[in-house]
Amino acid sequence: MAESNAKATPSAGYIGASGAQMIERTLREEGVDLIFGFPGGVVLPLFDVLYGSPIKFVLTRHEQGATHMADGYARATGKPGVVIVTSGPGATNTVTGLANANMDSIPMVVITGQVKSTLIGNDAFQEADMTGITRPITKHNFLVKRAEDLGRVLHEAFHIARTGRPGPVLVDVPVDALVNKLAEEPDLAMRLPGYKPRYSGHTGQIKTAADAINAAQRPVLYVGGGVVISGATQELRAVMHKGKLPATTTLMALGSVDESDPLALQMLGMHGSASANYAVQECDCLIAVGSRFDDRVTGKLETFAPHAKIIHVDIDPTSISKNVVVDIPVVGDCKDILARMLEHIQTPDRSAWLDKIANWKKKHPFKYDRSGDGKIKPQAVIEAVGDLTDHDAIIATGVGQHQMWAAQFYGWRKPRQIITSGGLGTMGFGCPAAIGAQFGRPDAAVIDIDGDGSFSMTMVEVITAVAHDLPVKFVVLDNGYLGMVRQWQEMFYGRRYSSVNHPCPDFVKVAEAFGARGLRVSHPGELRDGVSEMLKSPGPTILVADVEEEENVYPMVASGKSLHEMDLGKLA
Repeated sequence: MAESNAKATPSAGYIGASGAQMIERTLREEGVDLIFGFPGGVVLPLFDVLYGSPIKFVLTRHEQGATHMADGYARATGKPGVVIVTSGPGATNTVTGLANANMDSIPMVVITGQVKSTLIGNDAFQEADMTGITRPITKHNFLVKRAEDLGRVLHEAFHIARTGRPGPVLVDVPVDALVNKLAEEPDLAMRLPGYKPRYSGHTGQIKTAADAINAAQRPVLYVGGGVVISGATQELRAVMHKGKLPATTTLMALGSVDESDPLALQMLGMHGSASANYAVQECDCLIAVGSRFDDRVTGKLETFAPHAKIIHVDIDPTSISKNVVVDIPVVGDCKDILARMLEHIQTPDRSAWLDKIANWKKKHPFKYDRSGDGKIKPQAVIEAVGDLTDHDAIIATGVGQHQMWAAQFYGWRKPRQIITSGGLGTMGFGCPAAIGAQFGRPDAAVIDIDGDGSFSMTMVEVITAVAHDLPVKFVVLDNGYLGMVRQWQEMFYGRRYSSVNHPCPDFVKVAEAFGARGLRVSHPGELRDGVSEMLKSPGPTILVADVEEEENVYPMVASGKSLHEMDLGKLA
């Protein structure tokens, strides 16, 4: 993400202000106009200030929901999501959301209340050591005991959250720091001498990487979420087309490559396309851009891309050769590096390689049994949503089979189109994340594609959508199982279905009880009309699709297998 995104413009005039007033003013200086969260005793001084603030506060139904909403808002807009919660359980309820954002490099600032500074460490009522708890799951965290330090630290928090490899930053504030008043102007200058993200890649390494790409006979671009974060889609596509480079994406990068492009290989990895996985295993040059070689992508590390010279472009130097030994590292911002690399990229004849890839794509597309036996196929639901939104909606997901079917069948066209939990795999993410995305993008159609298990975890946040009359939609693929766990039990545990039967309430009645509209489709012939009716509904709407109970996600690379050792399913 470009360093110029920093909004900090510290101002003077804080004498007499309380710590809470200082926080509110600093948030406005950082460009914050929306906060998600939940109040509580020790943060009441701050909520009293917010009562008269132009900043909009979204009261969620749970602190975890607040963090996922802020996460969805950040992914959809590129701006940091902001959360305010109270101490103790209010603060610990943000842990999953912080870990989720940290794994996927999402900019977020979470302000937690803390007990009075003199009581810290005394097991005071609703005390929790938030800096200790969150140290491994945040990009950085602060405990701020003096009102005089709040402005500086908050500016530092936003700077850290949005620059370099973005991530969540936690600011823990004891109640006395909120109520104390400043007797003199505070020093607001940031003090981050050791924090110097590197944006500009080394010129020699960029040229070396371009030479290796030009010399390759069978190159493949392996595109990660860093391309989306840095806003490098245009530069990526320019390099891809000039160099005739087939490109595969991670889950986090879906949309950075238009999947209608003949050079697009779609997603790779455990549930990736056969063409992408075969191409990676046979390529002689793999150009990883803004990706971190996640184990769900690489499969068996020892046999990953065995014939390839590996180039790795990433802003985080600690990612280089962390999982896979790299031949040519280029540390810096993807947008800068790709733009400069484009000058050196040539246009060789790679027709034999591209023909081979085209044959793989023709022989092994994502597919499912379309014969129809009275049950709705979950993949058909995704296709219907894609067709009827012209592949232009922002799609949030929970985690499970439905997430993989969405990745495979929606038809991604543009960046920041998918809002999904990649690294942590957080069930329950979809519903609140979609609501956050809709707050950030009121102009867009936002749809949560969810499973019944994942949706059940956080569906109470539909009430938040109703309270704000958001047009967000929720598509629930209801198969009565924790589907991905059931699939693994079927494939690897002899169909011993242990604790995966998942009876749920009637989601249509849940929708109505929450004040939303509820719809249900149970037969293939009802599907398209049901999706159309959902899209036409003006307010929050839940569409329940009763789908095939034991449908599986294919292809599948089993744990410990190489990418080319895919199970392609019955239709292979």
